[in-house]
Amino acid sequence: MLKKPQYYPNPNPNGQKLVDCVVCGKRKEYHAKDMCYGCYKKQWKSPKIKCKNCGRIRHHHAFGLCDSCHIRLHHYDNVLEYNAKKKFGLDLASWKEMTKKCICCNFAKIVELHHLDGNNKNNSKENLIPLCPNCHKMIHSHAYYKEILRILKEKAYEIENFRPRKLA
Repeated sequence: MLKKPQYYPNPNPNGQKLVDCVVCGKRKEYHAKDMCYGCYKKQWKSPKIKCKNCGRIRHHHAFGLCDSCHIRLHHYDNVLEYNAKKKFGLDLASWKEMTKKCICCNFAKIVELHHLDGNNKNNSKENLIPLCPNCHKMIHSHAYYKEILRILKEKAYEIENFRPRKLA
């Protein structure tokens, strides 16, 4: 027959009752199953599920999703919104609309915003153009920026006094 655990009063009025942990034997705040928080945390494993999003068998995180899918689906837009507001002064909907495809090559998978006048403080929509990472690097390169400027001028973008910066 299992003996019942002995509970003790906690000197901290806001804390849990104290218990002699069945794993480590130390008298600590009760967490669950007659264990302290540290011992319970070491032995607890989240159940494995089939992720609703990716279909892989992984440890459950939240909403029927594995950890990586949960982060991507529930937190990625928050990070995007914060960065769009901080860097470009845009709300998330405007940023997504502007970054649908590269203005030069129509690449649509990864698109960044570029300041036409080179002034990072000038965040007017007329000053921001969407470029894929390849075109963005080319516009800042001394070897290729003339090619990108020619394409932009063909598309009726006015660029005056543009000087590419040196990339390290």
